[in-house]
Amino acid sequence: MDTFFLSHGSPMLSVDESLPARHFFESWRSKVLPAAPTAILVVSGHWETASPTVNAIDGSSDTIHDFYNFPKRLYEFKYPAPGAPHLARRVKELLQNAGFEHVKEDNARGLDHGAWIPLMLMYPEADIPVCQLSVQTQMDVTHHFNMGKALAPLRDEGVLIIGSGSATHNLRMLSRENGPVAQWASDFDTWLKEALLSGRYNEVNNYMEKAPNARMAQPWPDHFYPLHVALGAAGERAKADLIHHSWSNSNLSYASYRFVAPK
Repeated sequence: MDTFFLSHGSPMLSVDESLPARHFFESWRSKVLPAAPTAILVVSGHWETASPTVNAIDGSSDTIHDFYNFPKRLYEFKYPAPGAPHLARRVKELLQNAGFEHVKEDNARGLDHGAWIPLMLMYPEADIPVCQLSVQTQMDVTHHFNMGKALAPLRDEGVLIIGSGSATHNLRMLSRENGPVAQWASDFDTWLKEALLSGRYNEVNNYMEKAPNARMAQPWPDHFYPLHVALGAAGERAKADLIHHSWSNSNLSYASYRFVAPK
């Protein structure tokens, strides 16, 4: 199983037919990954904890509407995918074996919108077990890259590992109109594409020093750390492919990547 970094963008992705990214996610099974995974592990930028935490849910997952001031119908969506408690315990085991001592289980938390909105479009039947893993924004890139490395065996077990974040994520700078893309966002997004596609992963892991406008494009690392987990899980010799690229709100990139590990 390859690993993926998916830019999930705005919650409006769930209803706005004009967004090209929506159609990308809807075409997932026909154009990106026809084979169904045994389970899905999502590392979402919308779950931050002090130490790595997995949600181990028996039965259907609750749907967390963790966004504000959006149309009412967005709060009516449900994505009752089955939980994946066995996967959660496997993730915990792999992380602990890799030296992550304080790994916790959450037996109540459902799926945040960084997980359920893209999955609702990718796997609308909601019949594949899903587990989430949190990010630690007080930690660094290396911490998250190493988390990904620890999770690499899951790929051979048929688990789809998704880092769900955003290639650019500065909510204070979002525009309500879809005007020209801001130069700072375009420069960072282009740098990221070129660095990933040319295999300059060390630069990506040092993006605050290497990338143009890094602090503007990613003022907080919550939506970028999922990329490093996905990249770590694929391995340093993985090949990156850009599988979708579009914009909304003048500076919100939906750039999404597939990481193909050498056979």
